[in-house]
Amino acid sequence: MAWVYFSHNWFRRDRAFPTATASWIRDEGALPFVRLMLRGRGPASGDGKFRLQRIIDGEFDADLTAWGEGAAAFASPIVVEWGTEMNGDWFGWNGRWNGGADVGPRRFRQAYRHIVRVLEDAGAANITWAWHVNGDSSPAAAWNQPERYYPGDQWVDWVGLSAYGALTPQNERSDWVSFRRNLDQMVPRLAALAPDKPIMVFEFAMTRGNPHGRPAAFADKALDDLLANRWPEVRGFSWWNETWANDDDPTHDTDMRLQTLAGVRRVFQEHLVDNPDVLDRPFP
Repeated sequence: MAWVYFSHNWFRRDRAFPTATASWIRDEGALPFVRLMLRGRGPASGDGKFRLQRIIDGEFDADLTAWGEGAAAFASPIVVEWGTEMNGDWFGWNGRWNGGADVGPRRFRQAYRHIVRVLEDAGAANITWAWHVNGDSSPAAAWNQPERYYPGDQWVDWVGLSAYGALTPQNERSDWVSFRRNLDQMVPRLAALAPDKPIMVFEFAMTRGNPHGRPAAFADKALDDLLANRWPEVRGFSWWNETWANDDDPTHDTDMRLQTLAGVRRVFQEHLVDNPDVLDRPFP
């Protein structure tokens, strides 16, 4: 693996840079890729603690400075993203929860720049900054499109998207679009928005247990297109290897882990092992 991608959630008590996890990843020969998640445990609608204006006003600058100092002390390249899938209202940094329409996207841009500036001022020059959109916007209004959230070329090094199949066993087939269609729609937009930035599929996956599709088939078609260079601008990809409960019924759980999905590990091996078109080292 070129990188290992993980979330650092600030609803946990420890807001310090995750040195132990980053060191473990580095020791395995991969690049640590950190989702810096300033959020509470509850739903986005009620997460007032980390509203964008509070970030802009500097309420978390002390913690961010300490985080940046920890990143600098790590003294190796890392990738960091903040504001994951900002065009989806399941996260508290979406414009819906921060003034809506023109106000919310503008505050996101300001908060993104503020976080980058604080960490850079703390000496964290070893960070490659990632800007990560969802493949479709929720709500689908014009004000909530990814282009409205882009903070500018000087603040971003990589751009990319999430492109999922079924996220729960209960999803209807109409709840998701194919990987190909998702990238056909979004990659040209990202390329037009940031023509000098590499594009990544930061997250793609599909849960087991959905009657309308199989994760192995989803992965197979996605890797076929990626490795055939259907989108030359796309330079990397991550399978989101995760599981979580959706309610009290375990048959409703989302499970996208390669170690539990029939055939997905084999699909990755067949596409990637001994493939000269695949690089096994990152390029931060």
